[in-house]
Amino acid sequence: MTLLLISPDYASHLLPLATIATAWRDRGHRVVVATGPATADIVAGFGFERVHLQLGRGSNPGVIRADEQPRDEADSLRGFFAATREGMVPTLAYQAKERLTDLMWDPVAAGRATLRIVADLRPEAILIDHLAFSARLALDAAGHDYADVVLGHPSALPVRDELYGFPPAWPDAFRPTGAELSALRELCERVSRNFTREWNRATAQLDAAATPTASAFATHGPRVFYNYPAQLRPEASVDGAVFLGSTRRVEPADAEVEAWLADAVPFVYVSFGSFLSVRADVLRRVADALRALGVRAAIASGSTPVAELGEIPGGWLVRPYLPQVRLLGAAAAAVTHGGNNSVTEALGACVPLLVLPFSTDQFAGAAAIEAARVGLSLDPNVADGSAIADAVASLLDGRAVDAATLEAIAADQRAAPGPERAYRSLTSARIAEASSDAVR
Repeated sequence: MTLLLISPDYASHLLPLATIATAWRDRGHRVVVATGPATADIVAGFGFERVHLQLGRGSNPGVIRADEQPRDEADSLRGFFAATREGMVPTLAYQAKERLTDLMWDPVAAGRATLRIVADLRPEAILIDHLAFSARLALDAAGHDYADVVLGHPSALPVRDELYGFPPAWPDAFRPTGAELSALRELCERVSRNFTREWNRATAQLDAAATPTASAFATHGPRVFYNYPAQLRPEASVDGAVFLGSTRRVEPADAEVEAWLADAVPFVYVSFGSFLSVRADVLRRVADALRALGVRAAIASGSTPVAELGEIPGGWLVRPYLPQVRLLGAAAAAVTHGGNNSVTEALGACVPLLVLPFSTDQFAGAAAIEAARVGLSLDPNVADGSAIADAVASLLDGRAVDAATLEAIAADQRAAPGPERAYRSLTSARIAEASSDAVR
C-alpha cells in the first residue's frame, strides 16, 4: 500500500502529518511525502520518500528567519512580526490581507503538479494538510478521495456561521471593541469572497466542468481529521469528523536532554514555535518571570539569541531547538504561543498551559483551554513579568487547573494515539468501500 502525504514546506505542518503517517510506515507500507526541499531532512528522518511539490513561496526547516526567505516572503514575514506588536486585531487584519499569497500560491501550477504526482504514484490513501489549498482544489477537481487534516483549532475549517480568520471566541485577556470587530469581520468577509473567486478560477482551469464552490474556506475533503482533543471540541465541527487528539512523535535521543532530565526537579517548558520565537521581548519577560519564581526551566529560544533572555540560571536548559515532545513528557507546566503542536502535545502529556497567543487560531485555542480549565491565557503585549509569574504559579500549584479534565485528555490519547485513529479510520473506510463495490 502507498500513502501519499501532501504538506507545505514547513516543519510545523510536516511534523504532525509525518507522525500520523508512522502508523502506515510501522506496518510496512510505503509512505511518500510531497513537499518542498527545506524539510527534506525531516522526511528522511521519518524514513519516508520525498517527491518535490512547491506549495508556497516560503519555507521553514524548523526555525524561521526572514532574511533566509525569498524577498517577497521576507517582507511579508517582517510585516507580520511588526503587526504582532500592535496587537490582536491588527495581526488578524494583516494576515487576512496576506491570505491569497500565503494560502493559495500559484494554484494552477501547484494543482497540476499535485495531479501528476498522484497519477505517477497511484496511492491507495492520501493525507493532506487542510491549508494546502492549491493542492486540495486539484484533488477536488479530479474527484480524488483524500483525508483532510486540520492542523489547528477546528475553526480553521469554518462551519455554520463561522468566518475564516475571525476567531469564534476570545480569551478573557482580550477585549476588542465593537468597532474593531466590525471592521475585522468586514475584512474577513471580503477576503473570503476574493479567495473563493480565486479558488473557482483555478479549479475551472483544471476542470472546466467543475462545480464552483460557494465558500473555498469552508470546503473540505471526503474525510476530515482534526488534530485536536475531542474534550475541547467546539459545538461547530464537520459531521463525521475524527478527532485525533494529538500526534506525539518519537524524537531522536538527545544525551544532553536526558542528562538534564535525570535531575527530577520540576520544570516549566517554554516555546513560541518556529515563527513567534522572533518575539524576544516576550520571551525575555517569560524568562524574567520564571527567574523571579525560582523555578527550573527548559526554553526553546528559536530565532531569539539566547543572550537576549538575560542571565541563564545554572539549572536551566536553553537552546534554539529542543525535543519538545520528550520534554513535555516530564514538564510540570508549559508556556506557549498557542500553536497547535504545542497545545496538543502538552495536553497529551497532561501538562497545563499558559498561552500567550499572537495570531490566527491561537486566540480560539486559548479560549478553549480557558473554558476547559486546562490552562490560562494572557495578552503577550500587555502581561508583565508579575502577571506571567502569577499565572505560572497558579498552574504549578493546581489552582487554575481542572485536573480531572486534563487527565481525561491525556488518558484518551494514551489509549488511542492520533496516528492509530487515523489509520483505523482510513482502513475501515477502504474496507467498507471494497465491500460496497463487491456488492455492486
